[in-house]
Amino acid sequence: MAFIKINKENFFHNLSKFTKKTGSKNSIAIVLKDNAYGHGLELMAKLSAEFGLTQAVVRTYDEAQKIKKYFKQILILGDKAIVDDSCSFALNSLEDIKKAQIGSMVELKVDTGMHRNGIAIGEIEEALQLIKEKELIVKGLMTHNRSADELSSELFWQQKNFEKAVGVTMSHVKTIRIHSYNSATSLRLPCNNEDIIRLGIGAYGYSELPAIYDTLELKPVLSLWAKKVSTRELKKGERVGYGGQFTAPKNMTVSTYDLGYGDGWMRSNSFEPFITAEGVPILGRVSMDYVILESTKDEVCIFNDALSAGKALGTISYELMTQLHTDIKRVVI
Repeated sequence: MAFIKINKENFFHNLSKFTKKTGSKNSIAIVLKDNAYGHGLELMAKLSAEFGLTQAVVRTYDEAQKIKKYFKQILILGDKAIVDDSCSFALNSLEDIKKAQIGSMVELKVDTGMHRNGIAIGEIEEALQLIKEKELIVKGLMTHNRSADELSSELFWQQKNFEKAVGVTMSHVKTIRIHSYNSATSLRLPCNNEDIIRLGIGAYGYSELPAIYDTLELKPVLSLWAKKVSTRELKKGERVGYGGQFTAPKNMTVSTYDLGYGDGWMRSNSFEPFITAEGVPILGRVSMDYVILESTKDEVCIFNDALSAGKALGTISYELMTQLHTDIKRVVI
């Protein structure tokens, strides 16, 4: 089966770059949701703890349960708040407060302009009253920036809105942590004016910022590899794969490799040949379990830079990596 290489040195390099910006490993909450952006939830949790990180962010309580032993504190973004000494839960709406278990630890998320999740600034006082009635423990106040990775001033507009939310909240609750920085914000701005940054895609080696911005030198952590299944000789004019989409322009030696859309590789590249990291195009349509290349190597690297590979496939690095199947073996190098 296809396999994934996780480059530990590159991961630690990226974390070190952000540690220099924040000034402390304790100021970084590593985002491990959605199988750690495709890198492997438990694997990346273990490496993060080995580096010295003490906080993580996940999507569900089930994810948190799998990595609890590695962290002192875990923030859960999208699940019902329950009592758990090491887990806090984001409150995305007034309904979330009403559903929360009495005594659970929560972080109030405010909508500062993304209009996806979060409590309106005008609802904060009502939210705090409900939180008091439910006897919830308020650990933090948070928001999410919608355009930090774009060439615009919207980030500063949202930051101003967040400042208003902080002012309202702090007039009622004094001892809470404040955080709005995702990877893009952390790359774009100084990181010394909030309690933590929520470090996602940056930890895995990517900056989606326009080139005009100064950014950190980051290194991709994940590379995708496939193993040879069989090799055959094609004569000029013979066609390959479903629909015979590729026609051999000459006599060729081609091999089938064990990667397909069943593994999370994108079939959409069938109509615009994807060029692998080794400069070899995928021939014809991607099958559920296989691709065909003009190669006889036992192992081939499909991609080692999800940013450039994503652009070639008409998508973003996040989608390319998170859709890789959890059953693909991941090995640390």
